[in-house]
Amino acid sequence: MRRTTITQRWIVNSVGVTFIMLVSLVIAASLFIRNYYYNAARQYMISRMNMVSNMLQTAYNDSGAGFSGEIRSVLERWSEKEKMELMVVNSDGEIELTSSGFIPTVDMLIGDYAGAVESGVSGFANDRISTGEHIMAVCLLTPENTAGYKAIRAVSSLDAIDTQINSIIVTFILISFAILSLMFFSGSYFIKSIVIPVSQISNTAKRYAVGDFSVRIKKKNDDEIGQLCDTINHMAQELAISEGMKNDFISSVSHELRTPLTAIKGWAETIESMPDDTDTIGKGMRVINGETERLSQMVEELLDFSRIQNGKFTLNKANMDILAELGEAVLIYTERAKRDGIEFIYDEPDMLPFIFGDRNRIRQVFINVIDNAIKYSDRNGRVSVQAFMPDIAHIEIDISDTGCGISEQDLPKIKTKFYKANHTRRGSGIGLAVADEIITMHSGRLEIFSEKGVGTTVSIILPV
Repeated sequence: MRRTTITQRWIVNSVGVTFIMLVSLVIAASLFIRNYYYNAARQYMISRMNMVSNMLQTAYNDSGAGFSGEIRSVLERWSEKEKMELMVVNSDGEIELTSSGFIPTVDMLIGDYAGAVESGVSGFANDRISTGEHIMAVCLLTPENTAGYKAIRAVSSLDAIDTQINSIIVTFILISFAILSLMFFSGSYFIKSIVIPVSQISNTAKRYAVGDFSVRIKKKNDDEIGQLCDTINHMAQELAISEGMKNDFISSVSHELRTPLTAIKGWAETIESMPDDTDTIGKGMRVINGETERLSQMVEELLDFSRIQNGKFTLNKANMDILAELGEAVLIYTERAKRDGIEFIYDEPDMLPFIFGDRNRIRQVFINVIDNAIKYSDRNGRVSVQAFMPDIAHIEIDISDTGCGISEQDLPKIKTKFYKANHTRRGSGIGLAVADEIITMHSGRLEIFSEKGVGTTVSIILPV
């Protein structure tokens, strides 16, 4: 299929339409000017001929016998010989007398005489004679039996008028050409200011399509095209960051999967080589069970993230005791915190209202956040869990640690998928993204407050 460019569409839609309008305007103006000049010339000739006719009619009424002399006198005294020529036509239809005194050698009866004879009064003609000259003629019939004269007529050349009309038309054409030229050159500059950046954007987008996010579009003007360049450059930057986080995520997940698999494989080989050592078998089985559970949680986390991305993540909501789920999550990590040398404090309230939610998903959020708090805390650190009601409509669970904390520039991105602020600690980088989505689906908020080197507090706020 043949591609139509912006320039081609602009030429057809703008220049083409303007050209047609200007041509139509020039044609209409030419016809108007031509008719105006010709009508003015005709009215002038008719008025002069009426004056001559009145003079002759008066002379005829006074003395019919002196009519011939009066005609000759009018021809001799004719004052507008430079504009038009008076002629007398005899009864045979031939030019007999003229105001110039010269009988024309060419046939100058172009239809006005025939028109006058046919109408019995007057006739008018606008045509070219055999020499090519453009003339206009007005003919009036004389009274009957007047010395053999049939009609008197005025003839004027239109060549000067035609020259004037043509000059005006040429001026209109030149003005139209100037308008088209100005429109074309200014439009071409404007089109280039769009086409060239769009072409650059297209080429850059092709680079982005194959994964090359290093190139940037140069912004030339602070207009809509410039804003588009800024937007695409920002998009490329975000895509590059997202691509980097995705690669880090794949690397982290690979490492997270490899570590428990290595432990499981190692202990399985140890148990196989020492089938009679019950202590070793028991210890190995505990490690294998623990690492298997860890793998299962990771896989489930990845599946949850995939469901969120595909819009298939669902909740099974019911009235639930949030303290029961929080207490179970705390119990899971109490031994681990003790083993890692971390002080674990849980300030459990006497009672909190029920909430309407998915107990398994809420417990998953608590486990994820507490796991992060312990994971990012060092030995002799402290993790505290507190649940309370900041107002009558909400329940708030604060999980705080004295770990490494999060930098100010990383904090706004910490809930972004694949993002990891600290690459020295284990984790896939999607746990908080999943937790935030779960809390949001419960009409709640997950807020993070942190200071580098001081610690982090995660606040989970849910409606009662």
